Amino acid sequence: MYVKPYVKRGKSDAIDAEAICEAVTRPTMRLVEIKSEDQQALLSLHRARDFAVRQRTQLVNMLRSLAAEFGIAIARGVARAIDFAKGIIDGKQSGLPELAQDVLRVLSRQLLDLHSRLGWYEITMRIQARLSRQAQLLQTIPGVGPVTASAVAATIRSGRQFRSGREFAAWLGLTPRNHSSGGKERLNASPSTSRFIRALLVWISST
Repeated sequence: MYVKPYVKRGKSDAIDAEAICEAVTRPTMRLVEIKSEDQQALLSLHRARDFAVRQRTQLVNMLRSLAAEFGIAIARGVARAIDFAKGIIDGKQSGLPELAQDVLRVLSRQLLDLHSRLGWYEITMRIQARLSRQAQLLQTIPGVGPVTASAVAATIRSGRQFRSGREFAAWLGLTPRNHSSGGKERLNASPSTSRFIRALLVWISST
């Protein structure tokens, strides 16, 4: 629900509450469907996985930068970093100073543990996607897998609040916002309501 145009002045809880009451009375105001507890639980799974992915990226970058200080280059890609971490734990980089080996070993164990937990997240998402009729229908779209399908299903619920695919795209921030004036056309990126789903769909379109 877009409340900002109805905020009269400043910002406080009372003013925000008054603006919400004003906005909800508008006949053209579109409201978001209330999510069920099961949908909220599924979204918590997605958020936890997204957080773990970012942590893994940070660990990979840290390992790569520390190894580079000793002239060791780790090839791009998570799989290469995982192989390097396993080698560190197995003692294959014995030429490094003992302290450096200890530091890299601790980071490597963190990376392998996090990578294993990410596998659990993805397996759980696939199971949940199979249990959802809506997610199964979404997976019939080329390029849409269980992760994206379950995320969309949990976020938009029935999807009946959107009258067309364009409205759904606009809600996600995939359609440009028109700021044209005086014969000059300016199309800027529109703000995304759900950056997580938008990122998944943008990734699909680029593959």
